[in-house]
Amino acid sequence: MKALVFHGPGEKAWESADDPAIQDPTDVIVKVDTTTICGTDLHILKGDVPAVTDGRILGHEAVGTVVETGSAVSTLHEGDRVLVPAITSCGRCSYCKLGIPAHCEAVGGIGWIFGHLIDGVQAEFARVPFAETSVHAVPEGVSDEQVLFLADILPTGYEIGVQNGRVKPGDSVAVVGAGPVGLAAIMTAALAGAGRIIAIDLAPSRLRHAKDFGATHAIESGDDVERQVMELTDGMGANVAMEAVGIPATFDLCTRLVRAGGTVANIGVHGASTTLHLEELWIKNVTITTGLVSGTTVPTLLQLVRDGRLAAEKLGTHHFGLGEIMQAYEVFSAADANDALKVVLKA
Repeated sequence: MKALVFHGPGEKAWESADDPAIQDPTDVIVKVDTTTICGTDLHILKGDVPAVTDGRILGHEAVGTVVETGSAVSTLHEGDRVLVPAITSCGRCSYCKLGIPAHCEAVGGIGWIFGHLIDGVQAEFARVPFAETSVHAVPEGVSDEQVLFLADILPTGYEIGVQNGRVKPGDSVAVVGAGPVGLAAIMTAALAGAGRIIAIDLAPSRLRHAKDFGATHAIESGDDVERQVMELTDGMGANVAMEAVGIPATFDLCTRLVRAGGTVANIGVHGASTTLHLEELWIKNVTITTGLVSGTTVPTLLQLVRDGRLAAEKLGTHHFGLGEIMQAYEVFSAADANDALKVVLKA
């Protein structure tokens, strides 16, 4: 088969790779019909994720068709359309039973294994471990593109942003970073009933998208962000400040935007050390949360998509054939210049 293979920082290739095979009885093999590229893939290519080694097939988000099942698989069958999420879950270990499959012990303590610890889904075929407790059936009448972004960024925005941030109806929410995961947080904060949703970004194009995804206000970084947020929140600051970039400066900004008693919900993937100013924060009764998505909200999000309540497909702005993945990476890597949110790659 053909696959997108990582060859060290800054190096990747669309090349021939061995077809995946059943290794464990709980595996299935999926023909990848639709996939995408994540900001985490770009972090990998920058060298921010050293666990990803030379020869690894990248990608952790896909919609596909089951073509082969392991001997222990009874609820999935050849021809089933499934969403393959970023997180693999055995369903039986202590963390899975606690509802935190992000730390599934059966796969090494980190549920994100595709394109990380095992070969991923930016390929023509992929092996899916613990398939029955990991994949989700795609509802009838729903397209691949409508559910593709439920594999990672939408549940990430919802679980790590909205749920960790304890967003309540009427809350003021500041989202720093209006890239795809920030937009997912904005979308789902609106569903949760947030009153004012303030998007903050360097790029005017992303702020335009933010308004379309549910932001009530948009602030361009550098335009005295703190003053404007305070003015929009009656001088108190945001109930919830979400960091959706993954750099020290934006995390620090969130700690200054949050009000006393509020929550800083860190969503971004960080590759550098960040200073935590506890000398200023200890007295503010501020909660700081972090997390890797578990995907436990995917069934709920699937229902919202099925019922027309969540237009997840809006995140897909650029479309390519799977064999055009190198071009798709170029577009996604220069997202601001190309006004790109997420790319959609179809086999």
